[in-house]
Amino acid sequence: MKKKLTAEEEKQRNIRWIRALFLVYLLIVIKLIIFKYPMDQLRAIAATWRKDVILEGLDTANFTPFKTIRMYIDYAYMLNSFENLVGNILVFVPFGFLLPYVWKKAGSFWVMLLNAVIFVLGIEVFQLFSAFGAFDVDDIILNCLGAVWGYLFYLIVEAIRRKRNRKQKQKDKQTGTGQRNKIL
Repeated sequence: MKKKLTAEEEKQRNIRWIRALFLVYLLIVIKLIIFKYPMDQLRAIAATWRKDVILEGLDTANFTPFKTIRMYIDYAYMLNSFENLVGNILVFVPFGFLLPYVWKKAGSFWVMLLNAVIFVLGIEVFQLFSAFGAFDVDDIILNCLGAVWGYLFYLIVEAIRRKRNRKQKQKDKQTGTGQRNKIL
């Protein structure tokens, strides 16, 4: 028969699962954004890489905020534009939602946002220098917006959880089950 976990043991187990989930999520994001091409194509890009790639990347990079976003909106009737706009937001919603569970300090909005900016900027700079994609400041804006949406969802979930816990504690107090369970 399985031993029943204490509340603290169950909490620690859940944190381990969330950390593993967050790691898998980060690996999927890196695969989708950086290593999106077939492996043969990535090898060919890496094999032909030279210093000029950085200059070419700088020429094709978008450093003008909202330039690409405006283009996506202007051509919203084209499926690719809609997918890019919405996809760039949605792919980072889990980041903003999961990070505060993985790292308590990220429960602060600004800490979560700073981590999102650093992660996204790292991806964009890698794309700039590697030719495995193109640097676009609008990707940073959209990805961070997605992280903010995820963080707002985290706040909603936590508010609901705290409310349920308060109700349960009040119920336990009224029935006396809280004290009895502590004794057992």
